[in-house]
Amino acid sequence: MTGSDPGDSRPGDGGNWPALPFDAWSDTCATLHLWTQIIGKIRLAKAPMMNHWWQVPQYVTCRGLTTSPIPHDTRLDFQIDFDFIDHCLCIEVSDGRSEKLPLEPCAVAEFYHRVMDRLTALGLGVPIWTVPVELPDPIPFEQDRSHAAYDPRYAQQFWRVLVNVDRVLKQFRSRFIGKASPVHFFWGSFDMAVTRFSGRRAPPHPGGTPNVADRVTREAYSHEVSSCGFWPGNGGFGQPAFYSYAYPEPAGLAAAHIRPEAAYYSHDLHEFILPYDAVRQTASPDQLVLEFLESTYAAAADLGHWNRVALER
Repeated sequence: MTGSDPGDSRPGDGGNWPALPFDAWSDTCATLHLWTQIIGKIRLAKAPMMNHWWQVPQYVTCRGLTTSPIPHDTRLDFQIDFDFIDHCLCIEVSDGRSEKLPLEPCAVAEFYHRVMDRLTALGLGVPIWTVPVELPDPIPFEQDRSHAAYDPRYAQQFWRVLVNVDRVLKQFRSRFIGKASPVHFFWGSFDMAVTRFSGRRAPPHPGGTPNVADRVTREAYSHEVSSCGFWPGNGGFGQPAFYSYAYPEPAGLAAAHIRPEAAYYSHDLHEFILPYDAVRQTASPDQLVLEFLESTYAAAADLGHWNRVALER
């Protein structure tokens, strides 16, 4: 596999869960975050609205991330894929045409113009709001020349982690027969997530997410949720980790007994955290993550008085 290091995946040290030290790839992470926002906003501009904004995320593939097909008009669909094996961005149209551009060190402004030029060449011009979301002090894409890092090795390591996370989150989702989100990659917060719903309305969310209208957040949290996922270390947390939280948070959740021993409740984040390195160091990473997801969900559902008999398989 291009750019991989066999030393990152040793038996007894996470198996195929590769190392992802945030300090080593934080610049690439920041740039890739903004690149995925550009592609995500293209999907947002064209896809019909769905509840909880489920029309906007991206999805893990066997080579990277995809938008899945985006409707352009009554004749054409298109999709945009990040390929972290051959390190290219692929735009494919339902009439057989395609365009590619390399993933390489490149300023966000240059990446933005390259993508838009290729869409225009394919007759798929899509205007987007060019201000990044969920980030403090955002720079419009077409003006951002400060984020330009791309380390192919760590971009690929990141994708390999997402493949594993996608598998485990889908296993977790399969055990719930109530309303649940797809397993998806949110480009705003740059994390993998899956969300379970109690079926009851939630109180209006207070909002306050940087550069996101409160109505967007309130749509996302219109109903009671227990949500979980994976961060690669961005957002100020500084290390990759699994997370789990509830909205609204039921009384007593912070003191709930959860598993495994390495997991804890962060009073700063109001979320349960399982460090990624603790997962890699166990002989059964999938089992450890599932234990964390199940125990934190159970704590939230029990304290929130969910009808678990009706909602679970």
